[in-house]
Amino acid sequence: MWGRSGRRANALWGRGGRGLVLGIVAALTIAVPLGATASTNGKGSGGNPTFIAPGLLAGAKNNPNQKLHVIIQSSGGAADATNKVRGLGATVRKQLNLIGAVAVDITAGKLASLSKQTGLTVTADAPVKLSGTINYSTQLWPYSSGVALGWGYPLAPAPQAPTIAIVDSGIQANRADFDNGARVLPQVNLASLTPNSPGDGRGHGTFVAAVAAGSAPGYAGAAPNARILPIDVMDDTGKALTSDVIAACQYILQNKYNLNIKVANFSLHSGAQNHFYNDPLDKAVEKLWFGGVFVVAAAGNYGSASGPSGVLNAPGNDPFVMTVGALDLGSSFGRSDDSIAPWSAWGYTEDGFAKPEISAPGRYIVAAVPSTATLTSQRPDHVVAPGYMQLSGTSFSSPVVAGAAAQLFARHPSWTPDQIKGALMLTAAPLGTNGSGVGELNQARALGVSSPPNPNSGLVPFEAGDPVGGLMFNATSWLSTVSSNASWTDASWGDASWGDASWAAASWGDASWSDASWADASWADASWADASWADTSSEDGVEGESGGVAPAMDAAAAAALQASSLALPAGQEAVDPIVP
Repeated sequence: MWGRSGRRANALWGRGGRGLVLGIVAALTIAVPLGATASTNGKGSGGNPTFIAPGLLAGAKNNPNQKLHVIIQSSGGAADATNKVRGLGATVRKQLNLIGAVAVDITAGKLASLSKQTGLTVTADAPVKLSGTINYSTQLWPYSSGVALGWGYPLAPAPQAPTIAIVDSGIQANRADFDNGARVLPQVNLASLTPNSPGDGRGHGTFVAAVAAGSAPGYAGAAPNARILPIDVMDDTGKALTSDVIAACQYILQNKYNLNIKVANFSLHSGAQNHFYNDPLDKAVEKLWFGGVFVVAAAGNYGSASGPSGVLNAPGNDPFVMTVGALDLGSSFGRSDDSIAPWSAWGYTEDGFAKPEISAPGRYIVAAVPSTATLTSQRPDHVVAPGYMQLSGTSFSSPVVAGAAAQLFARHPSWTPDQIKGALMLTAAPLGTNGSGVGELNQARALGVSSPPNPNSGLVPFEAGDPVGGLMFNATSWLSTVSSNASWTDASWGDASWGDASWAAASWGDASWSDASWADASWADASWADASWADTSSEDGVEGESGGVAPAMDAAAAAALQASSLALPAGQEAVDPIVP
């Protein structure tokens, strides 16, 4: 295992080191960042002390009367957390039983009293932002990614895909993209922030859902027969609270059986940065993962073409879930001109895990957006047809993989999220470039996998029973192991597990975790700079980037399509959504 000295080159990410990542932390942080250690006394403290994110404590000294939105996790569960804030003038806004926590409004000066309690983890309730026939699309991405091969055709229809939960800004259900609402379950509204229009006031959720499971002629998504569960956590400007996203996870887990939810898409990320074992949103998505729901998260749009940005925000920083980077497909059907979008985040998390695991089309994508949405009014130049826009971002790569996962579940309903992740990673097409993970999604090959490996096998020994139910990640055991054994993952990435994977163990197995990011620099004060108290932003702007055209099929691809079983029925015209 290579370390800070760079004693081994990493075939996937280049050489180790945290200088660049730490150098940009202050610029990336737009809300109170979460803590770096397991206790307020620093790494390795004994007992069960209360942890309060350093950024919160530092701000409290200067602004003791400021009202804070925080999430308080307790080792004794939500009831214990509620009891321990009594008498402090705090308001409990939401019970988060999924992770044994409560969302609370509390005066900053009262944090000192909380610090005298035991068994609590206090973090910011940080703002979250939006980092033909039914089986036909005139865009390249369904064919380049291979999802089109899973659509089926009249003589061999695809098996019914399970429900995909879209945790976002809601959905405009009554449109052709979703069979006029026939495949859309009743929307769950959990957004605390206002204004929040009925349906989808922002438009982001409708776009994401259409990429994952749209079915309109010319605009088909990755799994056009999947049902959709829209969960609205965003207001009309694209903002949400972490506690509302956690509440969405709780709803999904409670209803996974009766609604057949197998996939959950999070095209968003927290405005706070934290180690995954302390972050409440990471803990919530892990509960979904352990509960049999495949979680897909966008990597984020804060990357740089000059080098790794790191993937620093929940839930994309969680080692269990599948994090997706954005591909630019170029202008041809082949992969020779495919590349990672320059703003797609990549690199190591604060805890040394390489992200993203995989990449999928995410640049110049055309999909559905309500004509009354704020996205439409803010970016009218990106409207390519009534009710359709061209947008870019890892937000739109993530639902491509969510739909691909739903297709795999349709054919292998007993598979676990680990197996779905393994099948997608095993068959990815290598790009030979930084930032793409193991490569780009190749659903055509993934559909042929029968016995996928487990890419999370190195983490399995640290799964343990959770006092609030189900499984949890045993952070104490993991911290102890990685502190004493920097090569703890080596045994789980042997060649036998991955067979003849074209990207080979050298390019991912050993590189999947790096002790270089675990050096003392990762605990530096730079992560908790004053910039963390700056105003938050609801959009990163990349999703509306200009200057490009969504790639439609070239002549060779169109000819190949017409010769395949995916061709349009005789007499039906294709509609090119790119033509104004």
